[in-house]
Amino acid sequence: MNIIYMGTPDFATGPLEAIIQAGYEVSAVVTQPDRPKGRSGKLIPSPVKEVALKYDIPVLQPVRLRNPESVEELKKYPADIIVVAAFGQILPRSVLDIPKFGCVNIHASLLPHLRGASPIQHAILQGDKESGVTIMQMDEGLDTGDILMSESIPIEDDDTGGSLFDKLAALGSGLIVKALPMIERGELKPIPQDEAKADHVGMLDKSMGKIDFSKAAAEIDRQVRAFDPWPGASCSLGGKQLKIWKVKAEEISDVPGCEKADEAFRGCIYAFDKNHIWVGCGQGLLRIDELQLEGKKRMSTRDFLLGQSVRCGESLNPESV
Repeated sequence: MNIIYMGTPDFATGPLEAIIQAGYEVSAVVTQPDRPKGRSGKLIPSPVKEVALKYDIPVLQPVRLRNPESVEELKKYPADIIVVAAFGQILPRSVLDIPKFGCVNIHASLLPHLRGASPIQHAILQGDKESGVTIMQMDEGLDTGDILMSESIPIEDDDTGGSLFDKLAALGSGLIVKALPMIERGELKPIPQDEAKADHVGMLDKSMGKIDFSKAAAEIDRQVRAFDPWPGASCSLGGKQLKIWKVKAEEISDVPGCEKADEAFRGCIYAFDKNHIWVGCGQGLLRIDELQLEGKKRMSTRDFLLGQSVRCGESLNPESV
């Protein structure tokens, strides 16, 4: 079976490696154009392009895949199937119709739940108890095609966007290798998605990491975990950005004997000891265990308090960030 593989970020590297290791012939890899990075503006290849170059696989980098010249270039490479994982462009009908077995997508959610660009982070943000990977027969919509195969995993209480990303990338790598021979033999029955259960999430934005302490502590806990490592959850301290990396939602009754304010005001330090800082929220308290002040490295709250004084009642509200 000849395969054209389309993908761009780290999530897509594992499935490509798995397909190659399984002995399939990858005739070409399609990925996004190299992007400038940092102050130097040096062009950096996508993670998927780096894997393709390692295996001497031809790489195509169309700005717009739906352009006729891009489609004609793609047709030069043999393909029984096109496998897609976080490519970054919607495939037009002119591409979907090229291979014998069509195009399949490796999507990091249990479709039709969480269609779109950031399902991993939103699964944590919404408090889902499980996530998973869906192998989907692609159509012209955004993650709307028939389901061919899916597998779920639990979301643990300490999962972050980064840890769930790694788990789902590994799951997707195994699932596509399992699905390909079944697709070739016609053993998978396409199941239409239930549109009544569909929801959609867009791309992540830096502004989504700004903490609103009027929300419940449990909700902020999910926000901190969902946006680790990017864009991170942030508030402010003394006019400087304060990124919060590890927290736990607690009740006032859970706070041990230590210096405390008279009341737990939203966004203000209610209590602290040598290891933790507790901040008032719309409901409950947010215990901060790991943080990073602007210009400093990420560290435990214990280490932070060794070099930084705080006081009860001090505001962490992010208006100045």
